[in-house]
Amino acid sequence: MNILVCIKRIPDISGQITLNDSGTDIDDSGLGHTTSAHEECAVELAIQTAAATGGKVTVLTLGPAEAVEQLRAAVAVGANDGILIEAEAPGAFGPEDIAQVIGDVIRDRAEEGQSFDLVLLGNDAADTGDFQVGIRLAYDLEYPVLTGIQTLSATGGSGGSAAIEAHGIGPAGTEVFSLDLPAVIAVQEGGVDPRYPSITGRMKAKKARIAEYVAPEPGAGSPRIGLELPPETASAVTILGEGPDAAGALVDVLEEIGVIRS
Repeated sequence: MNILVCIKRIPDISGQITLNDSGTDIDDSGLGHTTSAHEECAVELAIQTAAATGGKVTVLTLGPAEAVEQLRAAVAVGANDGILIEAEAPGAFGPEDIAQVIGDVIRDRAEEGQSFDLVLLGNDAADTGDFQVGIRLAYDLEYPVLTGIQTLSATGGSGGSAAIEAHGIGPAGTEVFSLDLPAVIAVQEGGVDPRYPSITGRMKAKKARIAEYVAPEPGAGSPRIGLELPPETASAVTILGEGPDAAGALVDVLEEIGVIRS
């Protein structure tokens, strides 16, 4: 089973978050970059499923040239190759634009003889909160789609075709789905533990093939009007009690928030 995993280069939110001058995206000039936990789990599920079915994993991202770093990080843990759709201003692309560009690349690859049985994405974007790309991509490709999935495994589908059994957490507990392929699945973290890269994996990643495309100009579909940072709120802790009990409670709170260590 050949699997495509779509990932996104996002700012490391452990730093101070500010918006750009237009207020349409995060100013990441002073931040490190990574991928979201959702997408790390998607990569892990893809690697496991491809290994069990004798397939391959390709990772794809739309972003600046520097996003090749995130592609190689995925190769270092087990993906086979990568696709970079280079866009100098990825924040100008709305979910509809991104889905269209990814769909075009998938169709181009199919014409060249490389088809993908399964497309995985993160359930939502960790930086902007967008959650529409997977659904819009499935609509564009005319594939069935699932969201909020935590684990999956390959099975036999109707008429002997390949299928996926997928598990997610719903309002009433664990939900189980069976989906004929090809399909699109949006992955939510929590079902698997992403692996760490080995030295061999890091060496392989440096030499891995990264195909490059140039993103077209974004269309008018689903433009992002703007983002807003949450209001700053002061933190306060109230300790009830007197004497040794209050002092002990204060120490417990300070240890919990990492101010002191026992």
